[in-house]
Amino acid sequence: MSPDDLVLTPRGLRFQGQLYPCTVGKGGCTARKREGDGATPIGCHRIVGMLYRADRIARPADWALPIGPLDLWSDDVAAPDYNMMVRAPYSGSHEKLRRADPLYDIVILTDWNWPYAVTGRGSAIFIHQYRRPGYPTEGCIALSRHHLRRLARSIRFHTRLIVPESSADWA
Repeated sequence: MSPDDLVLTPRGLRFQGQLYPCTVGKGGCTARKREGDGATPIGCHRIVGMLYRADRIARPADWALPIGPLDLWSDDVAAPDYNMMVRAPYSGSHEKLRRADPLYDIVILTDWNWPYAVTGRGSAIFIHQYRRPGYPTEGCIALSRHHLRRLARSIRFHTRLIVPESSADWA
């Protein structure tokens, strides 16, 4: 492992010698990720994009793209664009990326089940802001706003996010 990897530990996300408290999915961490299970997938994932709310914050990195008012993420297992960014109007099941709350003011995209999604294997594993310390996600990794902004400025395209097998045992 490199110090430039994001590594999930029992105490938080380790990056460049710093430890950032974080939360994971309400279903814990699993090697058998399924759509809707609320779990964070175990494995080595790559950072493949970053989105941000340009109407709320400055661009966090030169490669970050603004979230538009019609931007959505498909979690419709029956759709050909499952686990892809789509635009409204969209009739399939989806998640709005432009939220009223600040959770998605910065969204760091991982390559979990992307770009060639396996139906039902899970979608939208992001790194984003948490609601409050200790509050679990639907499978993403979440941090405080301050820590997320710091990470967003420091990571690079294809930085590795490592969720170790041992994380399945953390409770």
